[in-house]
Amino acid sequence: MPDTNNSTNDIGAQYYATRLGIYDEMYATENKALPHWERFMGALDAMGSEKLELRRREAQRLLRENGVTYNVYGDSQKLTRPWRLDPVPLLISSEEWLIIEAGLKQRAELLNLILKDIYGKQSLLKKGLLPSELIFGHEGFLHPCVGALPYQKQHLTIYSTNLARGPNGHMWVLDDRTQAPSGSGYALENRTVMTRVLPDIFRETQVHRLSGFFKAMRKGLANIAPHNKEDPRIVVLTPGPLNETYFEHAYLAAYLGFTLVQGGDLTVRDGRVWLKSLEGLQAVDVILRRVDDSFCDPLELLSASQLGVTGLLEVVRRGNIAIANPLGSSILENPGLLAFLPRLARYFLNEELKLSSVATWWCGQRRECDFVLQNLDRLVIKRINRSLGDHAVFAGALSSKDKDNLRNQIIAKPHCFIGQEQVSFSTLPAFINQHIEPRNAVLRNFVVASGDEYVVMPGGLTRVAREKDNFIVSNQAGGISKDTWVLASEPDKPVSLWTQPKRNQLIDAITEPLTSRAADNLFWVGRHLERVEAISRLLRTVLLKLSETREFKDPIDNQCLSVFLRTLTQVSGTYPGFVKGDGQLLKTPQKELLSLAKDTHRKGSLTANIEAFVQAAFSIRDLWSQDTWRSVDNIQRRWQLRVINNEINVEQLQTHLDDLIIGIVAFTGLTSESMTREAAWLMLDSGRRLERAMGLIALLRSTLAIRHDDALQSQVLEAVLVSTDSLTIYQRRYRSFIQLPMVLELLLLDESHPRSLAYQLYQLSAHISALPRTKSQSHLSEEERLILKAYTDLRLCNVLELTQINDNEGIYTDFDRVLSSMADLLLRLADVIADAYFSHSQTSQLMILNTPEDEL
Repeated sequence: MPDTNNSTNDIGAQYYATRLGIYDEMYATENKALPHWERFMGALDAMGSEKLELRRREAQRLLRENGVTYNVYGDSQKLTRPWRLDPVPLLISSEEWLIIEAGLKQRAELLNLILKDIYGKQSLLKKGLLPSELIFGHEGFLHPCVGALPYQKQHLTIYSTNLARGPNGHMWVLDDRTQAPSGSGYALENRTVMTRVLPDIFRETQVHRLSGFFKAMRKGLANIAPHNKEDPRIVVLTPGPLNETYFEHAYLAAYLGFTLVQGGDLTVRDGRVWLKSLEGLQAVDVILRRVDDSFCDPLELLSASQLGVTGLLEVVRRGNIAIANPLGSSILENPGLLAFLPRLARYFLNEELKLSSVATWWCGQRRECDFVLQNLDRLVIKRINRSLGDHAVFAGALSSKDKDNLRNQIIAKPHCFIGQEQVSFSTLPAFINQHIEPRNAVLRNFVVASGDEYVVMPGGLTRVAREKDNFIVSNQAGGISKDTWVLASEPDKPVSLWTQPKRNQLIDAITEPLTSRAADNLFWVGRHLERVEAISRLLRTVLLKLSETREFKDPIDNQCLSVFLRTLTQVSGTYPGFVKGDGQLLKTPQKELLSLAKDTHRKGSLTANIEAFVQAAFSIRDLWSQDTWRSVDNIQRRWQLRVINNEINVEQLQTHLDDLIIGIVAFTGLTSESMTREAAWLMLDSGRRLERAMGLIALLRSTLAIRHDDALQSQVLEAVLVSTDSLTIYQRRYRSFIQLPMVLELLLLDESHPRSLAYQLYQLSAHISALPRTKSQSHLSEEERLILKAYTDLRLCNVLELTQINDNEGIYTDFDRVLSSMADLLLRLADVIADAYFSHSQTSQLMILNTPEDEL
């Protein structure tokens, strides 16, 4: 291995300096790269640093457009952070992988037997093979779960472990993940991106594919369904969009064809778990949980939890639901168990461990505790109960006072601590600042029970430290992910997730139930999108009028501008704004306009509505096609960058609004062309139609319901047509004549015009009638009555009568009364729809943020 201080190696036109005494994944001997690494780095060398940097940027673009994010607890700046991927993967030879794979399978079998015993006969405790303090003193041991494991060969369905290579070149197990292991979805997305940015190198390197693992996962989850159900309903239970790995929850649900749910989407009745959907209650057979087990049942476990399902554990006892992993499986994450695994392997398997753990001493034993206290400076100290923000302590780096404090804590509660040997992780090449540099790395592997065996993902999620000589690789601390390539001796055959039916056999289509939570988010995606479009179009009209007042100095232009400035405040709801503004604010509106456009913290602003739209869309990430999600990302990213870079000024705002409207139209077009006309589409478009109707009413009340003199009236009418994207169609129909009754005929009553009020109400009526809900044949539902009344009242209107002058108040009284009544009906309709279809539980954000789910 090269000397660390002076030696540099020209690898791929870059300089790569390893460290003395640290194993490097690329080198076998001094100045000699392993053959597979040599070939790979040769390909990078031929590519060159600049092209590799372009590939890296392309990878980040794909990840961003695909919505790959990682949420960081306590981050007040952004809801999500982009996932970071290094273009240089970890390479593992097929010979070494066989050893790792065998070790992982053995370890999964062993932990499965331990889990079965702890919640079953507890012979390990009775025989003294495991200390009772180690088990009962760990928060992962859930006493109500004793005796609740169903009869099946493998209770530990999904298993993950973090591996690191020590200075001697051997792989060591750092810890085991059995609670709700994260990372497999990110590993899959990393692979998808890498095959696009380095297609030729990937193909020539002959890498094992990952699809076989996910096919085994789907088969394994189906196999554990109770009562041997042939086509079980499987759901992915997530804490929600604020959880750090929510992207993965949504991604796996969509990829595997499962329903993504939160605790409020499920209920227990008659000893079964049911999914609350718009179609009614749907029986659930298997839960792939990504919620920590203690949060899963507030009735018998953590009573304060709002993430779980009340009564879930009793359904488990009755054998009517399967959960992967079982409730209580987090006991296996107890780091104190590592000290006892070699003996337990001999007891259960009559074998030695094939993958050794890092040397561990549990302080609950007197001799081991004395050893830890005597060697604090050389050890890593951990608590056996892991909590948010609680990290390993390198005792040697502590001050004397802090070290004494730690010592006293261990002496007071020795069973709560372990000491571990400090292991220097191996390094591997990483592309940092357009140079290949060594970084410490940890490999997370994934194992799933499928049939009678465990299947290991051929690869995994590799993470490297951001800084040189740093051993912290977690994404929370800014670590960077890598793809992991397990090399095959021959090209790997593609494995499809699809199950092929018998020849000429037709399979009945399945309509996936839409949860009330998803319906709520879809409804608000539509509403927020319409708000963004309405404000954008109206703001663009205002800017046009502002430009005309500067150029022509016409008093009529100024009056028209004042009308639309007040209208902008009323339509956006950003009071007091221009409604109560003094004359000076109306004369110099630029500052208020910019605030309305880009103030994130101002309710009703354009930026606030864009963020609300994106957050609602992100909450149902699993329902969007890839192209549709890219359009969501495009809307957010382009506007957000302009706000951050302070590019939004009055002179450039109109251009930015043009671009934003194009993005909105793209999203609308994609959803129209890619969503089937089922419940999801009905909810999305109902939200759009309701909000467009309410926005149009607000626009008309503040412009056309007010009487103006003839010169101003013409300008106001034209500006209203421009704001509703209706000027061209009006000109085609009425040529050069512009009068209030004809404008109202188009914007109020024309059912063929997608911008008219009649069109919105007609579509709403059709959608509400088509929504799945138990209906009485004898009478209409409340929402059907409301929309029927609104639609009928509108159809009975006569525009000539509406524009008759009845008093001297300065408004068209009948017209304003009709619009006011219509607005009230639509507000009531929105409330009724929410009560009828969105009856899911509201989950506490604090509870979501404080869930100590598996950290990446």
